[in-house]
Amino acid sequence: MKGTESFDKEKAHYNLARLKKGGEIFELIVEPDKAIAFKKGSLSDVKDALMYEKIFADAKKGLQSAEASLNSVFETTDALKVAEIILKTGEIQLTTQYRDSLRVAKQKQIVQLIHRGAIDPRTNLPHPENRIENAIAEARVKIDEHKSAEDQLGDVLKKLQPIMPIRFETRKIQIIIPSQYASRSYPIVKKFGRIVKDSWHSDGTLFAVVQIPAGLTQELTEQLSKLAHGAADTKIVEGEE
Repeated sequence: MKGTESFDKEKAHYNLARLKKGGEIFELIVEPDKAIAFKKGSLSDVKDALMYEKIFADAKKGLQSAEASLNSVFETTDALKVAEIILKTGEIQLTTQYRDSLRVAKQKQIVQLIHRGAIDPRTNLPHPENRIENAIAEARVKIDEHKSAEDQLGDVLKKLQPIMPIRFETRKIQIIIPSQYASRSYPIVKKFGRIVKDSWHSDGTLFAVVQIPAGLTQELTEQLSKLAHGAADTKIVEGEE
């Protein structure tokens, strides 16, 4: 829907970028993810952020800004140049539907962080994801769509602790992989955490110690066992609170 394509005034909701300047309001209809990326500097072509290459005085009514207004305020009628200014200095206004989708995605990230990094101290196993989701709902945790999952994790955990026992810890896992599976196993070990030490025996056997979130212990063990057809030797050598 870019460039000269017709503007659909019947659409109910738009994600907008808005700038108030010179006593007037200037609006863009934007692709939200790309508009945010352009504002942050991670997207260079403003065209990619726009649904329409038009400047509006009232986007929901389909009223375009007058050329005289654009010239007076921005000293140009070039829609793309004006759009760059609006996106960089104005405010991005997201629809409720889009904000809801961001919160859902952010909650999934938080659930994954807890599932992968924490354990139930009663069983020393990770909490299932659906149990974490239910606890978030029970605790009525409010997810902020604008903050990263990592930045919200501490507050979320405080609200979950009265509902479910939970503890974050890391573990050091000793791994011994026979030579015929060692080279294929190493990338898997590396992606799970920090390799504390490794060595290759003369016969090609891999010996390694990796520090990982406690909640990943079972997943790592299962992946290595599957790859090595049960021949991988793993054991916990140290746990840290």
